[in-house]
Amino acid sequence: MVHSLTRRDARRIAVRAQLLASPRPTDLLAVARQLSVVQVDLTAAVAPSADLVFWSRLGSAYSPDDLDDVVADQSLIEFQGFLRPSEDLALFRDQMVRWPGPGEVEGWRQDVAEWVDDNEICRTDILEMLRADGPLPAAALPDTCVRPWRSSGWNNNRSVRMLVELMEARGEVALAGREGRERLWDLAERVYPDGPTVPTHAAIRTRRERRLRALGIARARSTQVPGEPNDVGEVGEEAVVDGVRGTWRVDPAQLGAPFSGRTAILSPLDRLVFDRKRMVELFEFDYQLEMYKPAAKRRWGYFALPVLRGDQLVGKVDATADPVAGLLRVDAVHDDVGMTRTAQAEVDHEVRAMAHWLGLRLHRPA
Repeated sequence: MVHSLTRRDARRIAVRAQLLASPRPTDLLAVARQLSVVQVDLTAAVAPSADLVFWSRLGSAYSPDDLDDVVADQSLIEFQGFLRPSEDLALFRDQMVRWPGPGEVEGWRQDVAEWVDDNEICRTDILEMLRADGPLPAAALPDTCVRPWRSSGWNNNRSVRMLVELMEARGEVALAGREGRERLWDLAERVYPDGPTVPTHAAIRTRRERRLRALGIARARSTQVPGEPNDVGEVGEEAVVDGVRGTWRVDPAQLGAPFSGRTAILSPLDRLVFDRKRMVELFEFDYQLEMYKPAAKRRWGYFALPVLRGDQLVGKVDATADPVAGLLRVDAVHDDVGMTRTAQAEVDHEVRAMAHWLGLRLHRPA
């Protein structure tokens, strides 16, 4: 059976799955387990992305201290740039041992594996230093690479950083904490809790099932992206969405469920909007993170926050936190749909709630 959905059906499935419908959830760990992954990004134009993600679900009941506590007690772990429930580590252990993968792997993975092999001396030096003095930031680790990391972009010549991240993927080192914005690395055996290992084939399927449960609706196949994929393979059930080409996979638990919407301000890295292609196809929302654009070319702001109302993305909030001045500066609320007075009032309420949560006074420049 192929389920036939309207765009509104699909949007409501996505919003419910991401815990952005009403009523709000109340438990931080329950939210983290439903979302499966929460991206770690420390850009704090307003607040770090993970804090915005949890606040948009939990509201004023959420405090960043709560997140620190569940990371400290290892209920959540940070792995490859995402916070994940610690029990999900079992879904990666076998893949770590088999890195870069069993049998034939893509050409780029083979190239990376050869780069690690060429720098075996540096890898050994890093492990020895961490064993003696860890946890340590990457800047304190020895760079004895005989073959530098080459790329056309951000990571060119960042050999130690790239090697440590690949050693994380291999299960040799793990993130042990942070010192400010700096990641501290240690031996994985001293960081990760003991636990079971799920064979890779079964683990990949389980991760896809959890991803679909978190997204509600997704493509079976999509463009590969760094970190957490956007696609889910053949799990769930097949669906088509009116006015959108191709087929989708839908979580059957979401079909026919009641929907009660609310208004929420989102992180630009929120999973509801992170897959920009899905965002356009289902929500018909025009958005781009503009922090890397020159100021004169920005339409919505450095770190504009998407606004969800019910099952629609209706605008963006251009806001900047200024803790020194004690202010949340809101330069604009961009209205994409022609919001009613009621909708405008709901968005204003969320903006005020965000300022209160941050402990800042709301300031709207004239």
